[in-house]
Order: sequence, then structure tokens, then C-alpha cells
Amino acid sequence: MASTIRRRDNTAEQNSLLPTNDVTYSTFQQPAATTTTTTVVTRNTKPKQPNRTTKISQKLKLFPDNDDARTLDENLFDADVYTQLAQIPHGSARIEAERLNKLDRNELSRATAYCTASAYNMDELFKYLKSKRRTNSTAPERFDECVYTPYTLNPLPPSSLKKGKKSYSILPEMFLFDYGVVVFWGMTLEEELSILKELERFEEEKLETDDVETEEFRYYYNEYYQPRIYNDIITLRHPSNYLVKLTISHAIAQSVKMSLFERLIDDTINDTKYIPQVMAESGNIHMSRMAITKKVGQLFIMRINVNLVSNILDTPEIFWSEPVLEPLYSAIRSYLEISQRVTLLNQRVEVISDLLEMLKDHLNSSHGEYLEWIVIWLIGMEILVAVITTTLDAYSLYYNKEA
Repeated sequence: MASTIRRRDNTAEQNSLLPTNDVTYSTFQQPAATTTTTTVVTRNTKPKQPNRTTKISQKLKLFPDNDDARTLDENLFDADVYTQLAQIPHGSARIEAERLNKLDRNELSRATAYCTASAYNMDELFKYLKSKRRTNSTAPERFDECVYTPYTLNPLPPSSLKKGKKSYSILPEMFLFDYGVVVFWGMTLEEELSILKELERFEEEKLETDDVETEEFRYYYNEYYQPRIYNDIITLRHPSNYLVKLTISHAIAQSVKMSLFERLIDDTINDTKYIPQVMAESGNIHMSRMAITKKVGQLFIMRINVNLVSNILDTPEIFWSEPVLEPLYSAIRSYLEISQRVTLLNQRVEVISDLLEMLKDHLNSSHGEYLEWIVIWLIGMEILVAVITTTLDAYSLYYNKEA
């Protein structure tokens, strides 16, 4: 597949994850308040917990960093993953982790992912975002399976949109993936829900409201610390390099898509876990052959989606063109435990498939026995008819002889 990446003119910025442009920004970037009146349609998305340990435990993952201007303590680190705060070596990393533990997460900007459909119509979506350049300050760019754009419900003055005019404001951003996931950076919950409503027209095989999966992170900027993620709080050096956010968004999008498959497997397990117990107690199966065949088909479709369709297992093509970004992608993917979750998911699919194949074989055997009994009854009926016919013929012959 040919890459559609549009490269920046600034080559130095591409070769480094940490650009050094002089832009003024706040350490805790807050989304701008929306002054325009916007109708927000509330989605009753119930919170779901992804099947990863980093969601409920204190883990630190240091991101790869090409900047040599680090503190001495960070250069001495031998490991980049710490499972608990007490295991983090004394130094700037531990000080930062302790500070984040005491910090109110609501003070930090949001980075949120939503899985709302099986896919997006990317061509139409890209045209739509280009048409919003003046009203929502969009500047869409296509990266293979992803579309990136700034997006604000509080548009900038026209003078700041002129080419060559440098803007010091930090716009919210979003990354849309062709497998039905969108990742927002720097937006409020109300803004996210409003944009999700606008995106509905581009969704294919839209998920029900209760089936929408979400992942929520917090992030902030600090140019003096090595980029990292700790307890779902992301530390970045600078807001201007969207390629860093694109890399992180790829892994987050894969994680939230994986959460959908994990929930589907959980539902299937809940629907089938009673079957072995019933078989052990009564020896009977209370499922029709058609119902079991449908379950087997659903499992195989799910397995194909996980392994082939949704890019869950594949490294996105952008990292072949931008290899400097791949270590960061591997780091955040490791933090989200995607590889382990895929392996576990496939193992659970195999176990359920074995169970359903056994049920299908049992039903095939029962169906064969049923056909055998039909043949036996037909043979018996044929014998009975032959006996009756022979008896009638013999009686008729005897009666005619007597006459």
C-alpha cells in the first residue's frame, strides 16, 4: 500500500520527537471555553474498564527521547517500566510521579478515544473536514488509515488563519481512524459529544449507544522531564509536534478497539458458560443446531476482525516511513498491554470455539442417529406393508380356490 504521508518542510522537526520551537504554552493546558451556542446530544456511554493492569495500578513507562538535555538522574535509569511508585528510583522521575499522585486529574487536559462504529467513510470525512477550515479552524492531513486535524468549536479570528501568520494558541486536535475510532486531544466532554454527533453521518455499522467503548487519559506539557506515561497521565515536552500525538493515538485507538472485542468475548462466555454444567448434569443440550452454527460463525468473524481487518496486530504503515516514531509507538503499546491482550483474546476464542465445535459434533451425531431411526422405521413400515400385502394376496388366492 502506497503511503500517503505528507511530509513537513522542516526536516529537522521530522527527525526529532521533541521540536524546540519557541511557542508560549501553559504547563497545564486547558481547553478554551466555548462561547458559541452548541446543541449537545448526550450519549449514555457507560464507563467500561479495559482489560489491562495499567488501568488499575500505578505504572510508569518512560518514552524514548532523542533530546540530550536531560537531568543526570534520568540518564542513569536502567529500566523504563516501574510497576509501583515505591519501585521508581529516587530522582526527577519519582518526584514527578509523587506530584502526579497528589494532583487533581481534572486540572489536566483530556485525551479521549471513542470506538463508535465498525468503520468510517474516510474519503467523505476528509472532504467534510476540509470544508470546515474557516468555521472550525481545521487543517486535515491523511496518514494512511488515519486523518488528523485541529478542530475547535470556538474558531480563531480570520487574521490568524492567514498563511505565514504564527499563532500562539493551542487548538484541540483529533485523530480519526478508518476502523471506527476517534481520539480527541484537549477537548471538554461537551465538545467531544458534540463532534461525535457530527461524525455519525460518516459511520459504517454504527454501534449502539451502550456498546460504545471509551478510553480516557490526561496529559500535560513539561519540557524539563523525559516524556512518559504514569497512571494514565501522559507527559509531553511540547504541543506543536502532532506526530508524537499521532503515534500515541495509534496505540490508544488500537486499545479501545480491542476493548470492544474483549467485551464481545465476555458476552459470548456468559452466554455459553452454562452449557458444560447442563451437559454434565442432564446429558442434554438445549441449543438448536442453527443457534450453535451462528455462534461459531460469530466467533470466526470476530477472530478475523482481530487478526486481519482492524489493524489491531499490525504496525501502522506510518512507522515504516517515519522509523524515528516506532520506539514511541512500541512504548505506549507496551504500556497498554495490547500484545498480551490479543494473545489472551485469541486463547479465549479458541476455548469457546472448541466447546461450540464439540456441541456441533454432538448435534451432527444426534442428527445422524435421528436419520438412522427414520430409515429403521421406514424399513419396518415396508416390512409391515409387505406382510399385509402377502397376507391379503394369500387370503384372496385361498378364497378364489374355495369358490
